[in-house]
Amino acid sequence: MAALSRAEAEERAPQPVTIDLAEVGVRALNTELHAPSAASYEVLHPHGAHSIAAGVHDEIDVHVRGHAGYFCAGMNQLGRVVVDGSAGNGVAENMMSGSVRVRGDASQAAGATGRGGLLVVEGRASMRCGISMKGIDIVVGGDIGAMGAFMAQAGRLVVCGDAGDGLGDSIYEARLYVRGRTGTLGADCVEKPVRDEHLAELRELLAAAGLDHDPAEFRRYGSARALYHFTTEHSGSY
Repeated sequence: MAALSRAEAEERAPQPVTIDLAEVGVRALNTELHAPSAASYEVLHPHGAHSIAAGVHDEIDVHVRGHAGYFCAGMNQLGRVVVDGSAGNGVAENMMSGSVRVRGDASQAAGATGRGGLLVVEGRASMRCGISMKGIDIVVGGDIGAMGAFMAQAGRLVVCGDAGDGLGDSIYEARLYVRGRTGTLGADCVEKPVRDEHLAELRELLAAAGLDHDPAEFRRYGSARALYHFTTEHSGSY
């Protein structure tokens, strides 16, 4: 099914459509969002329900007025999702494009395996933020927990607070930026110089997230590229 353009959605229903989860449930919500009749939606009384706005693949706005449970906005493509609260495990999991903004905190595995788009967590994110990220950009306004960007393959993770132990463990080519303190670094993750190109992309990411931190306050981390090729001679190092 071809993606619905924003202009087409606005022609169908120019005013936001309100869906009350206390009345219809998540299945009915997602059925509507997968074949949208409007350009924007307001979701009322989410009460931590799981899989809210999962699988959106059109250029629409979805505003969740409260806390969301597991896998909110999972597999998002083109959609712009805002959560007025906190989100459970796996918010924006496997996101392809579009944007997801959590105005509160995020639980474990925020942005896991994400391939594109922008995830903004205005508060803190728990363990394994950006695990196995494959091209997504993630900006966290506060701290992240342990094992952030574990096995991160591509994309950028910006942490405006502190990062827990094991940052970037077994990282590939993702770029990590941390403004605060870091715990122990994960296997093959090292601090790297911040060049002009990195300051420029930090400026762009912070602006997209609506944050005004000075890019010069951040440190950059990435792969030492020592684990790319397994060799029996160095097996004790792995």
